[in-house]
Amino acid sequence: MKKTLSYLACAVASLTILALACGDSDPPKTPLPLEDGGVLWVQCDPRQDPGVCGADEECRFVPFYDRSICVRPCGPQAACGQAEAQCCPTGEERDGGEATFCLPSEVCEATPDAGADAGDGGEETDDGGSTLDGGDVEADAGPVTGTDAGPETDAGPGPVTDAGTGPEIDAGPGPVTDAGTEIDAGPGPVTDAGTPIDAGPGPEIDAGPGPVTDAGTPIDAGPGPGTDAGIDAGSPIDAGPGPGTDAGTDAGTSTDAGTSTDAGTSTDAGTSTGYTNIRIMAANISSGNGQDYDPGHGIRLMQGVDPDVVLIQEFNYRTDSVADISTLVNAVGPGFYYFRETGAQIPNGIISRWPIIQSGQWNDTQVSNRDFAWARIDIPGPKDLWAVSVHLLTSGSGARNTEAGLIVNYIRSQVPASDYLVIGGDLNTDSRSESAFSTFANVVVTTSPYPADKNGNVNTNFNRNKPYDHVLADADLNQYRQSTVIGSNSFSGGLVLDSRVYTPLADIAPVQSGDSAASGMQHMGIIKDFRVPNF
Repeated sequence: MKKTLSYLACAVASLTILALACGDSDPPKTPLPLEDGGVLWVQCDPRQDPGVCGADEECRFVPFYDRSICVRPCGPQAACGQAEAQCCPTGEERDGGEATFCLPSEVCEATPDAGADAGDGGEETDDGGSTLDGGDVEADAGPVTGTDAGPETDAGPGPVTDAGTGPEIDAGPGPVTDAGTEIDAGPGPVTDAGTPIDAGPGPEIDAGPGPVTDAGTPIDAGPGPGTDAGIDAGSPIDAGPGPGTDAGTDAGTSTDAGTSTDAGTSTDAGTSTGYTNIRIMAANISSGNGQDYDPGHGIRLMQGVDPDVVLIQEFNYRTDSVADISTLVNAVGPGFYYFRETGAQIPNGIISRWPIIQSGQWNDTQVSNRDFAWARIDIPGPKDLWAVSVHLLTSGSGARNTEAGLIVNYIRSQVPASDYLVIGGDLNTDSRSESAFSTFANVVVTTSPYPADKNGNVNTNFNRNKPYDHVLADADLNQYRQSTVIGSNSFSGGLVLDSRVYTPLADIAPVQSGDSAASGMQHMGIIKDFRVPNF
């Protein structure tokens, strides 16, 4: 159930930094994730909330992806600073010269001539638009000879691979490799995504969650934002249940990426039967003087309870470089994915066992040093999980209620009612009677039972007398709530993790008894467990 994202149509291309003729010969691509599972290219919407971008970024529509992403202006003296980005000309005038922005390398490499001209004496490309259409100058959607709708035009970097109508159609970089006879688009045995149609670069490409995952290079079932199970090499019908959608009837037969065995409508990355246990943790458990996780107390607390999804606050670690943040994430769970908001002093974020297929940040108008981080997670089963990580103000209940209202409005406008939703983190609430809970109750369940420690204490601040921290699930997800079981202990409403009172500590190794008492540790971790059907 990797859902194809197409929030922005070609009609808004006039607002873009790149020009691309509207057409359906090739499906839109998706920005690749970082190698460590992080999200570098944040999706945004300039019509609704451009504030998701950092202070030095702009929200610009990129036709190569058919969506808007946050990009940073650059110039000859200002390198992009990331291996995944290049400084590319766009063809538009800016400050008396040609505008340049830091864009994903694949955009720059696929569009060497970013101007409105083809570079051959001023004549335009044969589709009447720019060469920045994801293809070569003579391989676009135009009507002239050599366009890429033919049998030997390539949708990837490999030789003679074809996104058109020929018999050996390849959507990946390899030469005429396909998702054929025994290529599984999910965890089921020997289900087939079609004989001559390639969903990826190799002979055994799997759109499922296993070790041989990937349904292609730029568009796959893999670990990045906005990725999905398809948009394969079929013309209008890909790996989905309908034309141009995903994970159903694609180029194969009735036993391909269909409805019961793989990345299909009813099972997604899971199986057609059974359940998935999901442990969700709210964690504002930084320590020391820097509001970060460098001292290691909070990392041990997360490791000790083995969460699947962490709604983390004060998401800082060492230099905050990609390498350092990846070290923190991999300490929580090797190979886990993450999203960390940008431009924040004490950022919120989400860490996930499963791929994050979409993510971003919603503007918190009440505070300047963080926003609300959100991620759409591709959990097993037909529904996605939307996780919202928040850190509300300490200034008063009125400000917190205003923030709650903002979050509810964002959710109502962007989160599908059919998906699961969880809001969690440090709400800084002094009591459970605060108006913020009545506001949140419009989208999530705020009533008991509440998480508690071994002594039955449900409060979560350092002095254990106020309910600061919460994991709040919507009704769809909350119906599958189950007891949190760790070793011989069972907590019916979930666990308030306080190492000072938890016994036996051996059950939550490597946690040490003094971790929750560390200098700068102001909150306890909160855990809730759910058992979600895969069908």
